[in-house]
Amino acid sequence: MKKLSLLMMAAVAAFSIEACHSTKDSKSAADSMNNARDTTKMDSAKKDTTVGMTVNGDEAKFAVTAADGGMAEVMLGKLAQEKSNTASIKEFGAMMVMDHSKANDELKALAKSKNIALPLVVSADKQKAYDDLNKKTGADFDKAYVSMMIDGHKSTAKLMQDEANNGKDPDLKAFAAKILPTVNTHLAKIEDIDKMMKK
Repeated sequence: MKKLSLLMMAAVAAFSIEACHSTKDSKSAADSMNNARDTTKMDSAKKDTTVGMTVNGDEAKFAVTAADGGMAEVMLGKLAQEKSNTASIKEFGAMMVMDHSKANDELKALAKSKNIALPLVVSADKQKAYDDLNKKTGADFDKAYVSMMIDGHKSTAKLMQDEANNGKDPDLKAFAAKILPTVNTHLAKIEDIDKMMKK
């Protein structure tokens, strides 16, 4: 009996530690929640349509990744407006806040309609990138921000293009197709700023 109690206590402790660990990264928590809601992995007798997503796990993963990136763009855009001394970078930061806030709101509404859990805050990786950038000043800040924006918009463009081409859910496909031209415009703009800085 004592051995059983010890085993139960150990199991509860392990579960508590895991629960604490999973809350550290909102993106991972959202992915886990969506994985549990993915009714495509359940047999028909076990399906609970009241909590199940109306999309498969890959579509939910796209939404979570897009939300994480979108929130990061808004945070970084605000930081650029505060810390940069370069007018074009401040303007670009303002455009990031405006455009990505709008896209984030659209994605939230879409995810809600499909019962997809989205992260509440940026992932640990995105937060670390923000924190590292926040330590920089002057030309070092501008250079790092521009480089981050080029890399980020290239990967976001690929994410949106892949979803627009290969997505299974028509609404998420349409969202990706609608956002892609804006992402490409941002990429072209930040690459122009990068060229001007190197002159």
